[in-house]
Amino acid sequence: MEHPSALDEFEQIMSAIQHKKIVVFLDYDGTLSDIVDDPDKAFMTETMRSAVREVAECYPTAIISGRRREKVQDFVKLDDIYYAGSHGMDIISPVCSNRFGGQEHHRRVVDEKGNEIVLFQPAADFLPKVEGIFRLLTTRTKNIKGSRVEDNKFCVSVHFRCVHEKDTNALKEVVESVLEDYPDFRVTRGKKVLEVRPLIEWDKGHALEYLLDTLGFDSSDVVPIYLGDDRTDEDAFKMITTRGEGYPIIVSSIPKETKASYSLRDTKEVMQFLQNLARWSTNSSLGNS
Repeated sequence: MEHPSALDEFEQIMSAIQHKKIVVFLDYDGTLSDIVDDPDKAFMTETMRSAVREVAECYPTAIISGRRREKVQDFVKLDDIYYAGSHGMDIISPVCSNRFGGQEHHRRVVDEKGNEIVLFQPAADFLPKVEGIFRLLTTRTKNIKGSRVEDNKFCVSVHFRCVHEKDTNALKEVVESVLEDYPDFRVTRGKKVLEVRPLIEWDKGHALEYLLDTLGFDSSDVVPIYLGDDRTDEDAFKMITTRGEGYPIIVSSIPKETKASYSLRDTKEVMQFLQNLARWSTNSSLGNS
């Protein structure tokens, strides 16, 4: 009751924002793809890809993931979308933002298609340490069966979904022991994963703000819609709540503590919600023509 279905309340949601500009933000794992044992095989379905494509044709759309940005792009395989990896610490941006560090954390690069893009990387100075942590964790966890250490560029993910329950404490102790030599890093917990990140004031909520700013949608007539399933998405939910305008939507099959306003049960409901969004935009355009 506290977090009603975004599908059941779809018409009510859209009627409240029909004259405003919608910007769509999406997590990846657990939102666009099912959670799987092997993180390298978290593929989205073609039907989901089609739904995301349709939404992106109607509204500015961004994917904010804890994964390495390039990995998410490889999974999604869509060009007309903005991507933020490493929990928002690696963002493809249309322009530099004076509000968020000016030129300090921005780099202009040419992508594989020859287009100039702007990368915003507020944790760039931490990259050598992240690489060192990744090597240490890879070495020190190799004897813990089922564990997997993933290099996500500006953060490191230690997966324990396939680790036996009796070994999970040992794995956590290894992570904590490695971080004793890195006081400027922190560890947070997600769904069967430990996330090691630089201790900076930046998260998915800040990434959402940054993208709204650089996309030119940081105004009162803009409504961000954010879909996510994990603890790190709560930072984005909180940011939307603080703005006082927008719809944070939790993806979860069970009730949980969350700052979201609405809920969807699983990736199938996410796909249906995205299809409804695209259909609503098309119908609105036809009605105004």
